[in-house]
Amino acid sequence: MACLPRFAFTAFACIFVICRPGLISGQIRYSIPEEMKQGAFVANIAVDLGLNVRQLSARKFRLGSDDGGRYMKVSLDNGILSIRERIDRERICGQTDKCTIPFETILANPLEMYHGELEILDVNDNSPTFPQSSIVLQISEASAPGVRFRLEGADDPDFGTNTVAAYTISSSEYFSLKTQRAEDGIIIADLLLEKLLDREQQSSLQLLLTGIDGGTPQRSATAQILITVLDFNDNPPVFDHNIYRGSANENAPRGTLVLKIQANDLDEGLNAELTYRFHDATLRRVQHLFSLDPRTGEIIVKGPVDFEEVNSYSLDIQAQDHGSPAMTGHCKVVIKVIDANDNAPEIRVTSASNKIQENTPPGSFISLIYVIDRDSETNGQVRCEIQKNVPFRLQKTSNHYKLVTSETLDREAISEYNILISAWDLGSPSLSTNKTIDISISDINDNAPQFGETSYNVYVMENNAAGASLSTITAMDPDLDLNSHVSYSFLDNHIQNLPVSTYLTINSMNGTIYALRSFDHEELKNFQIHVQARDTGVPPLSSSATVNVIILDQNDNAPVIVSPSEQIDSATVEVVPQTAGQGYLVTKIMATDADSGQNARLFYQMVKTTAPGLCNIGQHSGEVRTARNILQSDNALQTLVILVKDNGQPSLSSTVRINIRLLWNSTEGISESSSLVKNPGYFSDPNVYLIIIFSCTSVAFLLIILLLIGIKCKQDRSIIQGYNTPSYCYNRGELHGTFNGRPAMEETLRYPGTGRVVRVPEPHQYSVCLSPESAKSDFLFLKPCGAPTSQAQ
Repeated sequence: MACLPRFAFTAFACIFVICRPGLISGQIRYSIPEEMKQGAFVANIAVDLGLNVRQLSARKFRLGSDDGGRYMKVSLDNGILSIRERIDRERICGQTDKCTIPFETILANPLEMYHGELEILDVNDNSPTFPQSSIVLQISEASAPGVRFRLEGADDPDFGTNTVAAYTISSSEYFSLKTQRAEDGIIIADLLLEKLLDREQQSSLQLLLTGIDGGTPQRSATAQILITVLDFNDNPPVFDHNIYRGSANENAPRGTLVLKIQANDLDEGLNAELTYRFHDATLRRVQHLFSLDPRTGEIIVKGPVDFEEVNSYSLDIQAQDHGSPAMTGHCKVVIKVIDANDNAPEIRVTSASNKIQENTPPGSFISLIYVIDRDSETNGQVRCEIQKNVPFRLQKTSNHYKLVTSETLDREAISEYNILISAWDLGSPSLSTNKTIDISISDINDNAPQFGETSYNVYVMENNAAGASLSTITAMDPDLDLNSHVSYSFLDNHIQNLPVSTYLTINSMNGTIYALRSFDHEELKNFQIHVQARDTGVPPLSSSATVNVIILDQNDNAPVIVSPSEQIDSATVEVVPQTAGQGYLVTKIMATDADSGQNARLFYQMVKTTAPGLCNIGQHSGEVRTARNILQSDNALQTLVILVKDNGQPSLSSTVRINIRLLWNSTEGISESSSLVKNPGYFSDPNVYLIIIFSCTSVAFLLIILLLIGIKCKQDRSIIQGYNTPSYCYNRGELHGTFNGRPAMEETLRYPGTGRVVRVPEPHQYSVCLSPESAKSDFLFLKPCGAPTSQAQ
């Protein structure tokens, strides 16, 4: 405890400092005289608290009491505590022993609180005043010396030494003044008869009564004492007790008997009949609270008795007989007020802040709570608690409570708390008070944006327009304000070794993905990108999602006929011997489509023929076979136009023209030799075939024998109707390279003029097969190795 005196305009400061964990509190006491001018200096509170003046504004220094703020103010520029308005002690505190104005000073960051009291010292600013300018007394000439006559005293609203301190009277041979101080500090003045009066000599007297206070400078008041000498009633009333003591319950109902007083008069008749009444000075103080029965002496409750306002009353009562002149007796009645539990507890909350962050750790200070009950003893003992379903708790410290957090807060779960504080006293019946504190939870960036799914599939049709919107993916962030503002971007992705920014862009505000180019399903069927959602909190948080972009196929590629290939301005020539029967494989149309799915499903159709019914084509296989035996009447040159179309919508197609030359007078050797070079995939000039046939007749059988000895192949289905004999095959891989000095067909096809390369599908790979009956055949043909020969439908 440190006590630092400070005098300025008779001001006195005393500081008591108490340190507790998390809170610095203390008590400041100043004393000033009343009636100081507005703006008068009280103290330099910054110096008294050991603060730098610049800290006052930085730490939000303020007065936290309504009464203190009414009468005082603090300049944040220099820390001076000054008077806001003139203070009248008598108006504020009346006749109380001590007059104080409580106030609180609050500093933030860290929280420091000082409870202060400004004691108002009385100054002698009021002169004593008598209720009447004249005091009238009637005194019997038979009154014996030593009889006292109570004089009505002067009132002085000042306190202590500044109130009435003494009385004097003017000089008189008959009277003197005797004073005494009562228990309540009031000076009682009695006029003492020094010698017998003689009405016949002097029927009246005048004295000057002067009341003087103890202030500096002294103030005084005077009243005339007018004494009329009457004839003789020589026994005054006498009370049973000089002091009566009683009690009254606070808030006792009107008409409640407090006590009864009684006086006796030794005279007889009218001189012994008594009337009770309050002394004039007492009447002014209690006439609205108590009544006195003038005949019985019963003191009865008349108005509301409030213990918290005054806890005891001192009454002056006199009994007056009906003699002539009347004589009086005096007594004092002290009434103690018994406290009742009529004041509910009062809850005062001093908050450091009504908004706290959601990451505030448990045990953090929130508010300081004072619970005050104006009642006394058990009625003034108070308990306090808050509801159980909030993450806060109360800590009891001396005469107040601290509201602190009890667990971790989560704004996304609950953003605001209405904390109900309940306080009740221990009186019977108990009184209670409730007060609600509103606490808002401020947001921190503790939630990353979250996508609805970890992976998204986005479908886009090829040949889309550049700039078209593909899809919108969004992430939600439960935080607030900047912590919930989400921006979208691509993570470091590459598509076909190119940055994703060359293919796509994303709207950073709403997550809409746009295409920067037109996609081609045949070049790029799908790709994967990663989208990041990032908030603008500090520090920023982010999450990502995978987006699978699937490019859907459009039927934008017509079928390409691979075999037989058609030379420019001429048709493909196929040679068929006259001996070919029904189902003879003339040739096989091989085509491919760069599209996929149903768009790449091909159908073959014969749209034009020289001799209808001579040949047919497999709708799905593309094999051209004879539908009947060759007749002598058939033209030697047959022309077929084959249409290949896909299954897309709309369907695209290509055509090929094939010329079939029927051989009538060729030998079988020539036929066999010619069949070895008949491969529409490698040769397309009919003249070349004829030259080979006629020039190689003599060596054809020798070549066949060599091939049968050197090559072994599993038996395949018969290529001639009615035959089911084993065949010898040359796989395409074995024939790859050169055949008869000419290059074999590549596995990929290049589209002239387009720059596009298409890989020939594996099902379209064929091998050269020779049957043991090839001596009777005229042509070499292609068919799937090891597959059964299908019959023409």
